Amino acid sequence: MRAERNTGDSLADRLIDLVLRAFIGSMLMLPYRWRVPATGWVMRRVFAPLGRYDRRAQDNLQKIYPDMTPERRREIARGVADNMGRTLIENYSTRDLLRRMARTPIAGDGVAVIEEARETGRPVILVSGHFGNYEAARAALVSRGYNVGGLYRPARNKFFNEHYSRTMHAFGGPVFEQGPRGTAGFVRHLRAGGLLVLLFDQHVIEGVPLPFLRKPAATATSAAQLALRYDAALIPFYATRRENGLDFDICFEAPVPPSDAETMTRALNASLEARIADHPEQWFWVHRRWKLPD
Repeated sequence: MRAERNTGDSLADRLIDLVLRAFIGSMLMLPYRWRVPATGWVMRRVFAPLGRYDRRAQDNLQKIYPDMTPERRREIARGVADNMGRTLIENYSTRDLLRRMARTPIAGDGVAVIEEARETGRPVILVSGHFGNYEAARAALVSRGYNVGGLYRPARNKFFNEHYSRTMHAFGGPVFEQGPRGTAGFVRHLRAGGLLVLLFDQHVIEGVPLPFLRKPAATATSAAQLALRYDAALIPFYATRRENGLDFDICFEAPVPPSDAETMTRALNASLEARIADHPEQWFWVHRRWKLPD
């Protein structure tokens, strides 16, 4: 989640967090097979319009696909909100998601590389975007005995972040908050032959301007830099939501060949672009991804 952390103690943040806690708690009382679609429905019908996430998604879609019809943009934006809601409650349903992912097949050329790395102690960096539910893929590995760590950016609302961050820790493996201390722990885990997850698809002020969906976007090259520095396998991965809305196709692609950080990051962009082309409603179009001039 990309946001500048709000360290204030505002009444609005507290109220928003209380509403979210009550909503999440009520959804968790439902059976999983109802909980997930119900949360998607509420996000699509209530929270997305109130927060204007649907409008932001449509604006981004118009920027990237100017010839797309307004009806299609609205359809995709509704799908984005639905996926956001489903992802939110899935990540609070740790045991249920782990149990479901334990029996979900994992595929792709990267699987053999991950298995070999566990035997040899080679570090692995798994890279994805805010697509489908990336935590489902992590849960699939954790349920198979892998110790998967990660680096995350805290939510804007610190009260919400207090409990949302616990969902990441609950899946197992060290989770590091972005910042000097967190980055140092992340690197130590990597140098020790660890398996780590990074998301790279949000605006980064110090990022390199690279084309993403045909528009320049400030892009973090840190995943590729770390892979080169520590001889880590750099593997794109995705958990693509199936039509039933509950299950996923989990794929670990072939590692990106080592070259230089910019070339490798361009390959990561191309990989994510292909997934978005196939399932545009599963990428988080609500992010302010394109802040650079065209």
